[in-house]
Amino acid sequence: QKLRSQVQIRVVGGSDYSKIAEQMGDEDEVIEKFDYIFSKHGRLLPKQTTHNHLGEELLQDLINSCLRYLAMLRPPKKRGTFIEFWNGMLNISPTGRSSTLEERVQFSELDKKEKIREEFVEALKTEFAGKGPRFSQGGMISFNVFPEGWDKRYCLDSLDQDSFDIMHFSGNETSPGGNDFEIYADPRTVGHSVVSTQVTVQRCPELFFPQRQPMRHDGIHA
Repeated sequence: QKLRSQVQIRVVGGSDYSKIAEQMGDEDEVIEKFDYIFSKHGRLLPKQTTHNHLGEELLQDLINSCLRYLAMLRPPKKRGTFIEFWNGMLNISPTGRSSTLEERVQFSELDKKEKIREEFVEALKTEFAGKGPRFSQGGMISFNVFPEGWDKRYCLDSLDQDSFDIMHFSGNETSPGGNDFEIYADPRTVGHSVVSTQVTVQRCPELFFPQRQPMRHDGIHA
């Protein structure tokens, strides 16, 4: 809120509003804390859905392919909710979104060595090449499937009408294939690659309250 007194704060996510509110706090409270969360000053932007955009036939082909591939995998643990249907995308988790934090860490460590999600995505890219779906890896245990052009840059189109001297974006999945990469590298933003909430908290005063401490430039991509 201290930062918001100086600049507008906007949260950009690929999931629907209820998921973002769940991550950020109480739903009514979240609306008041930020200037933008899939809405603009409290006015909801038009909702788009993956199934309307891709069509039911292609969507079912995607889901069936994912189910077949999931059936062949043997991660350390398998829990519930392997495919979650959000308005803007499908979220696919080889270990299941019902995993505990300990189980998520266990899968993440194995995934770093064996590239489980990366190989899964490559198989889907080959099968659905030229048909419209895009894929990006995010978080510890899953990856996302969404229509072409529906990455996080989608929100920038709703901001072009506003007069901003500069827009900063902070995210942790900023490498190619990560779900923050496109908006991080977009020429309309100054992208900041961070590895934790703590780094973001440290970086913001350096950027927006420079009179109090020197600004650091490491890791800043324009």
